[in-house]
Amino acid sequence: MSRLAAIFGCAGPSLTADEAAFFRAVQPWGFILFRRNVETPDQVRALAAALCGTVDDPAAPVLVDQEGGRVQRLGPPHWRRYPAARAYSALPSPLGCEMARIGGRLIALDLAAAGISVNCAPILDTPEAGAHEVIGDRAFGETPERVADLGLAFAEGLMAGGVLPVVKHIPGHGRAQADSHAELPVVTAAHADLVRDFEPFRACAELPIAMTAHVVYAAIDPDAPATASPKVIRGTIRGDIGFDGLLLTDDLSMKALGGGFAGRASRALDAGCDVVLHCNGDIGEMREVAAGARTLVGDAARRADAALARRRAPEPVDALQARARFDAAFAGRWSS
Repeated sequence: MSRLAAIFGCAGPSLTADEAAFFRAVQPWGFILFRRNVETPDQVRALAAALCGTVDDPAAPVLVDQEGGRVQRLGPPHWRRYPAARAYSALPSPLGCEMARIGGRLIALDLAAAGISVNCAPILDTPEAGAHEVIGDRAFGETPERVADLGLAFAEGLMAGGVLPVVKHIPGHGRAQADSHAELPVVTAAHADLVRDFEPFRACAELPIAMTAHVVYAAIDPDAPATASPKVIRGTIRGDIGFDGLLLTDDLSMKALGGGFAGRASRALDAGCDVVLHCNGDIGEMREVAAGARTLVGDAARRADAALARRRAPEPVDALQARARFDAAFAGRWSS
């Protein structure tokens, strides 16, 4: 059966009968978990398996945001805490990249054991002084070069552990003066200045999946956020940046977007996004998203297949040694 170009969440730690029936009916491409869905390792594994079971595909993508720092859905007491991305930048350059790679590898170990196959990380946004703190220490550094080096190392660690990375928020959220969870940011910087923000995404353009920013870039398209802008997606993301991987929207339930949920989904897909993402588990909203979405076909299906083909069996790792190396590098710099 063809899959819907959508990723959905669910409301709690186990599937309801209505959720299971809905997923079976619409056949979404994948699923996403949040803190509300997480209790214990056994429970998360069971939930991931149940979600995949609704589409009769044990390898269906199951996503989570496990960046470290303040964005970490799986945490104590069952999972370790990891530092925010900025902590890697505080280490000397070679050590920082080594630890970013090990951090990604250790997070992948946790996720794979829980039945989660895709991590919505790393953030490749380059922060601008005075911008909203929604990015803040989630960024890997203050310069595009540092962000690119550390972000790529983190992504490589995830992939070595059999987990696909999702780079975000393409083409760059670092200048935004507002939090797109709450309102629509409008970036008024000149195009020549925006090019700096594109650099980490260009350096990581070969990674399999990226997530859009719900941000208006007035110099490119003053009328629509990147998620719903053909000018940004086709001209900047696919063109200037050169990203030809699977393009996901950021969460359609964020307040940066207006209008009904069917319209949000259809506008994003019409603009060039491959798959829409809806996270809050509200089944009424998900039904609307499904009504506005479409079957995954053509280039979008090709990109989805290519992304999943990048998953590989985890490389061998001595987890105890890796954790000891990681902890020693951060001794006195960050506490779990």
